[in-house]
Amino acid sequence: MLRDDQIERYSRQIILPDVGGKGQEKLLQSKVLIIGAGGLGSPCAIYLACAGVGKIGIVDSDKVELNNLQRQILHSTKNVGRTKVESARDRLGQINPDVEVITYNVRLTSENILDIIKGYDIIVDGSDNFPTRYLVNDACVLANKPFSHGGIFRFDGQVFTILPHKTACYRCLFSEPPPPGLVPSCQEAGILGAVAGVIGVIQANEVLKYLLGIGNLLAGRLLIFNALDSSFRQVKVPRDSSCPVCGEHPTVKKLIDYEEFCQVRKREN
Repeated sequence: MLRDDQIERYSRQIILPDVGGKGQEKLLQSKVLIIGAGGLGSPCAIYLACAGVGKIGIVDSDKVELNNLQRQILHSTKNVGRTKVESARDRLGQINPDVEVITYNVRLTSENILDIIKGYDIIVDGSDNFPTRYLVNDACVLANKPFSHGGIFRFDGQVFTILPHKTACYRCLFSEPPPPGLVPSCQEAGILGAVAGVIGVIQANEVLKYLLGIGNLLAGRLLIFNALDSSFRQVKVPRDSSCPVCGEHPTVKKLIDYEEFCQVRKREN
């Protein structure tokens, strides 16, 4: 049963025909893991906390830097030098004390990712590098965990929701990581902060739809956003029967650390 203060807090959501009191109770009982407390993870976490998602896990091994503040809205100037997960926990607690925030101040690896993701209903990938993206994809497919992929680059962003073994996975779209140095990082190429906000909020919307069982997910559809002309377009992404992880004859049957494979250091967005 919802408390009086919860009914007041979530009243604009509860009156929605597709949510109601039962939907709000479902959100309060839900568990979401966000990988990266950066440009994508920040707006996503804020809107999930505002919506009343009961447990939010946050994975990030970095500390807040001054150059993060242009887009990573969970953090503020006074938090420079603190771990991002501590900064995120305090900020989300100020927004909504109903939310339990679990912090993981660790670097995701093939050794720990399955243990970390196992207790959550859906995963949000807010990382900005290919080693983490492929590790998250492979782990979620092997563990049958739905997840939302988000990517940003300069003035562009993309969102894609994966339901393992039902819809296309990230590898169905990009089967292998690109060679080292082929694609510059946000640190090298730059990113408009508002682009991270748009994509992170769409990821939050995907998560809420999934938890509530409403609407049409971006599953099998890649949503592409361009900030310079304010355009959105969708590309259908069918499952690839030859996909190395979710295809008919998968070759990826155990996790590896793509950080070593790609020869780059892990960075959260």
